Amino acid sequence: MAVKKRSIWKKLLRFFLFTLGFFVLLLAGLAVYLYIVARMHPPEIADKSSLQWKRSQVDSTAFTLNNSWFRKSRSGLYEMYIEGKPFERGVVYGKLAEELVQRQEDHFTEQIGKMIPSKAYQHFLKYLIGWFNRHMDENVPEEYKEEIYGVSFAASSQYEFIGSNYQRIMNYHAAHDIGHALQSMALVGCTSFATWNDRSEDSSLIIGRNFDFYVGDKFAEEKIVAFYKPDKGYRFMFITWAGFTGVVSGMNEQGLTVTINAAKSSMPSGSATPVSLVAREILQYAKNIDEAYAIARKRKMFVSESFLIGSANDNRAAIIEKTPEELALYDPKDNEISCANHFQSKTLGASAPNKEQLDESASPYRYKRLQELLQRNGKNSVTKTIAILRDQKGLNDADIGMGNEKALNQLIAHHSVVFEPKQLKVWVSTAPWQLGEFVAYDLKKVFAMNGLQTDHEICDSALTVPADSFLQTADYRKFVDFRALKAAVMDKQAVDVERLVADNPAYYHAYVLAGDYLYRQKDYSKAKQYYQQALTKEIATKAEKDHVLKRIADCDKKI
Repeated sequence: MAVKKRSIWKKLLRFFLFTLGFFVLLLAGLAVYLYIVARMHPPEIADKSSLQWKRSQVDSTAFTLNNSWFRKSRSGLYEMYIEGKPFERGVVYGKLAEELVQRQEDHFTEQIGKMIPSKAYQHFLKYLIGWFNRHMDENVPEEYKEEIYGVSFAASSQYEFIGSNYQRIMNYHAAHDIGHALQSMALVGCTSFATWNDRSEDSSLIIGRNFDFYVGDKFAEEKIVAFYKPDKGYRFMFITWAGFTGVVSGMNEQGLTVTINAAKSSMPSGSATPVSLVAREILQYAKNIDEAYAIARKRKMFVSESFLIGSANDNRAAIIEKTPEELALYDPKDNEISCANHFQSKTLGASAPNKEQLDESASPYRYKRLQELLQRNGKNSVTKTIAILRDQKGLNDADIGMGNEKALNQLIAHHSVVFEPKQLKVWVSTAPWQLGEFVAYDLKKVFAMNGLQTDHEICDSALTVPADSFLQTADYRKFVDFRALKAAVMDKQAVDVERLVADNPAYYHAYVLAGDYLYRQKDYSKAKQYYQQALTKEIATKAEKDHVLKRIADCDKKI
């Protein structure tokens, strides 16, 4: 009998070992497969002589290379002028801003590490994103592949464990897309609007936008105002960060502007053309709304997006709404237009994902607040536009706390910008967020420059809009302290929750943070009190309200 039992156990052990071995081989094979399919091959470049070019240092923050140049202005913004063929443009960009390209990747990976602290999960995501983006470069125009490849030579070798320089820089161009596809990462939530004819003081087309793409404070510290003279297409400017050649906010010499706003997306099964590169193509090659629409129609995207297009030639603005399957043009047939993070056209506005966005996100509230301010202000102007972009209040001027996602100014903006397309003028915000000065640039003057002139600023100081007076208030100092305490809570450090709430008493999230902190301390009674207080404030999203209600129920079970 004992011999029979041993025989059965041996068979079970062999079966277990066989099964285990099978799964180990399967996982190893899957890892090899993911590594192979995730590899992205750079384009073939016949002439790589530009890699031997050297930049010349003009002063401590200024460099030139041929006719291109790069420098830090007194405003704190970096300014860059690039010209030439695609690969050469990328190489020159990388050589001029090499230190910033490498620091920007440091900041990006550091923030992702904070958002996803598990090394094992980071490793898994590396292959997952690589597999997800495996066909991305097949959907990117050759011109932009060559330019990105040129930039990639400036990237640091320390991140090669993530992927090759080319693969990483290419994938970073889809960060906006991945960020809003994975809604829980809360990377994006932008607002834009335009007025013209009788809705503007001088009848001019005026466009304003907040780009609320948050990947940590360090990521937004070194903004670049880039001016491009490509060998093909129109000259243009855009606001960017080092290593990124896509466009999220920009204007070309024809007075055509592009700004992008994320919309609700279903989880995509694979990548296509990054939104920023569709916007880049529009900016470089379109002179009116019809041409912008034609470019958007021919590109396949893997997330949903709104492109607010302003056009001096049309003297109006419209919104191109695009999903992976459909395309629509939203034109209100009025002299103003507004855009948050939901669709407005008849077709896409009625879609299931968009209805979910309207029901569960902060987008409709923010949109209503924008309408309220536009109607109250009467005929619009550049200064009124900037005041709207800086607004922190809720509907009917309610105090909803500093940093609320329902506010137009969420105090997280990477940048804020205002365009006057007819005059080819643009105002770009300086730190912090959109609270610093708005520096003005005249594209006619910038593109007429003959090389870098270090003895004067290229911005138009006479048109600069002063910093927000909020920066001088006690509330601003309290908000800075609140953010530091919030970071400490997120890092699971010890904090004074009473001080946390006192810094930002109208903000629901202050109470949620206090509740979460005490919940981790197993002080369920006090945690519940803070969660209940949060419910009396203006909560931004359904998901956050659901979190509070669940925690209250959990506290009741544990008290």
